[in-house]
Amino acid sequence: MAANTVTISLHFKKSFTSVALLTGYHLCGVGVAGILIVPTARVWGKRHLFLLGNVLMVISCGWAGGSANSYTSLVWARIFQGVALAPFEALVNACVGDLYYVHERGKRMALSNVALFGAAFLTPVLAGKITHSLGWEWTFYLLAIFSAASLPLTIFLVPETAFRRPEYLNNDLKQIVNQRIENRMCLPQQSNEYQHEASHISGEKKHLSPLTNSESQAGSQERDTRLNTIVPTKTSYIQMLKPFNGRKTDENFLKLLLRPFPLFFHPAILWACLIQGVIIGWTVFIGVVLAAIFLGPPLWFNEVQTGYLYTGAFIGSILGLILSGLLSDSMNKIMIKLNKGRYEPEFRILLVIFQLVFSGAGLYGFGIVAQDVGKYGWLVVDVFFALVIIGMVMGAVASALYIVDAHRQIAIESFTCMLIFKNIFSFILTFFAYEWLLSNGIKPAFLAISSIQMGICVLSIPMYIFGKRNRSFFARYDLLKILHLW
Repeated sequence: MAANTVTISLHFKKSFTSVALLTGYHLCGVGVAGILIVPTARVWGKRHLFLLGNVLMVISCGWAGGSANSYTSLVWARIFQGVALAPFEALVNACVGDLYYVHERGKRMALSNVALFGAAFLTPVLAGKITHSLGWEWTFYLLAIFSAASLPLTIFLVPETAFRRPEYLNNDLKQIVNQRIENRMCLPQQSNEYQHEASHISGEKKHLSPLTNSESQAGSQERDTRLNTIVPTKTSYIQMLKPFNGRKTDENFLKLLLRPFPLFFHPAILWACLIQGVIIGWTVFIGVVLAAIFLGPPLWFNEVQTGYLYTGAFIGSILGLILSGLLSDSMNKIMIKLNKGRYEPEFRILLVIFQLVFSGAGLYGFGIVAQDVGKYGWLVVDVFFALVIIGMVMGAVASALYIVDAHRQIAIESFTCMLIFKNIFSFILTFFAYEWLLSNGIKPAFLAISSIQMGICVLSIPMYIFGKRNRSFFARYDLLKILHLW
């Protein structure tokens, strides 16, 4: 809505802060609705939430377009737009973990993050022109039309990705202890070298006694029984169209509802929230700044020209997609070779190096040139904005890949934590953005923002060094199990 700030402000006779809060309330709706996404997705799967979100998006966009006579009505429409968006923000990245193997996730995760976040920078380019030609109401009406057009695609082409399967098949979710038990069952005899390696990986020095013949035969019989039950009956296409395909878990709904909150104290989840959420908040803040500096003196841009400024951001998101797709899996393969063929999820954190470079250059540069936009012109500002978006995409991909690879068993809860954090943080920024700019100026504000962002990126160093120990610690002292939430 950055391109429409002045138009809507004049239409409703509201301050710039009130108009900025239309974005803030929308983000707040996403964050609050995300709390309910976890239990419903865990219990009944993801498909029905995608369908519900799509239908609610059609309704809420039509509602927003028809709210020309009431600011309060527009606020509530924006909140429900956020509720409609929540399933997509919370679950799309988790679906990548459902559908693809570890070595296939990098490019897919980059693509999903650009679709979620990068496409948001294309709409202002169109919104400014639509507002100028048809009126601001049509930005919402057209969204309703396109959302309605996408509904059949969601119905017929988005099957359920959650699948209730035996625990012993969740090989990438097993902890080291379970892996050792399974290995003992599969290998009748184990060498001293293997036992030493297993003890080294788990951090324990326990002796693994050889299996007796009777234990080996029992294990073989159990494996044969399991293999006979692995292949389920194939689901027909008509059955796949149903919004619900049975419960995916028998866990308590209330426990599932409360699960995300303790995870904010999990170092890996908190790191992911900071890496992804804070930079997204800064992009929201930049949107406020663009409206403030370009719609007024010295350039006096109209809504069309202000909307076109987001072209740089959209190009930045595409470049971020390309770089993330090329680097994520290729860097992963290089690190596996250097690590003697062993994969560690912490290899995904290396992408944050590029976030530090691009977001640092973009934020520092944006603050300097935006302070005197009459001197530097709009193009330089737009280039630095694009650099920020490249860093945002690469950070989002790095954090999402790490969570999926290192903590896939709590991926939905983790992405919900990230969703809540980034949207509440962005809401707070929209609430205080104009006052902060007026009291401190653009350059000092962005120098502070840039320094904060650099500090957050540097937190990736201890996360990379101690990530494996962190995983080992929380495998032994599971926070959710301690609180009886798992």
